[in-house]
Amino acid sequence: MDLPVMPPVAPMLAKAVTAVPQQPDGETAWSYEPKWDGFRALIFRDGDEVVIGSRGGKDLARYFPEIVAAAKAELPDKVVLDGEIGVPALIGNTHRLDWDSLAQRIHPAESRVNMLAEKTPAIFIGFDALALESTSVKDEPFEVRREALLRAVGPGGRDRRMHVSRVTGDPSVAEDWFSAFEGAGLDGVVAKRLDGLYVENKREMLKIKHKRTADCVIFGYRIHKSGRGIGSMLLGLYGDDGELHMVGGAGAFSDAKRVELQEMFEPMRLDPDKPSPGEPTRWRSEKSGEWVPIRPELVAEFAYDQMENQRFRHTVKFLRWRPDRDPESCGYDQLEVPLTYDLHDVLEGE
Repeated sequence: MDLPVMPPVAPMLAKAVTAVPQQPDGETAWSYEPKWDGFRALIFRDGDEVVIGSRGGKDLARYFPEIVAAAKAELPDKVVLDGEIGVPALIGNTHRLDWDSLAQRIHPAESRVNMLAEKTPAIFIGFDALALESTSVKDEPFEVRREALLRAVGPGGRDRRMHVSRVTGDPSVAEDWFSAFEGAGLDGVVAKRLDGLYVENKREMLKIKHKRTADCVIFGYRIHKSGRGIGSMLLGLYGDDGELHMVGGAGAFSDAKRVELQEMFEPMRLDPDKPSPGEPTRWRSEKSGEWVPIRPELVAEFAYDQMENQRFRHTVKFLRWRPDRDPESCGYDQLEVPLTYDLHDVLEGE
């Protein structure tokens, strides 16, 4: 492979904010687009060679042979695009992105991968370009990269697997998208500066999501008080020191789910013959705080409301597994950090 931008590339990231940023008076500084809910993917094509880089740097090409074929059929010979892989599904009378179908595509068996590629084929939605033919546009403003993206993908259509994300410069339209597109399986709105460069692994974009969520590493579990199944899974995030820090727990599972999760976690125990002293909760005794450590390999997305002292203030809700996320990429920088506001100012304010 010989491209002006070579893999691996750490994709540019987004920082969570609470509202769509407005355009400065008299100028258009922001470009707004839907936030697609899929696997982040960078497609590198050099003739018959295609690499699909994940956010963690792994090649996803073996899991999405239909995207590899589409890249060869629909893209220029030499190109590097950034975007999202999703699986459309007809749910009721509406087509929407289906996360469960997408997550099933990460499977070790080639026969199952090929079967799912036919049964639940994926699409690629491009929203940035890093290179086109022999030219790198990685260090060009977004408006230049956007033009390269449009030239690379061309006009869309239902018979194609390669698509281009729509954009607008009108913040009121973006706010409408935020509400209207949720039913299609989208996750909010992203804002990019038109003069912004593509900066690897930095949160240079802004994202406005429908809820606060965090991708956390599961590093242990507590047994349910009944003695059967797990009571809660223990969650961690990596800090600037490179260490995994506990941020809270997730529970409230059905009886069947508790047993299923324990069966999943048991083979991952770090020391199955050694009891763990654990960490007591604020509500329970030292003894009842005992927990079982497992290899920190699984990542899942959780909904939460507030952070307090670098931990979730309340028990969080399990949303979905994230097989596309590398555990080491799950850090505090993904969390929305509210502005500090003194309680007395709140009580005494008008």
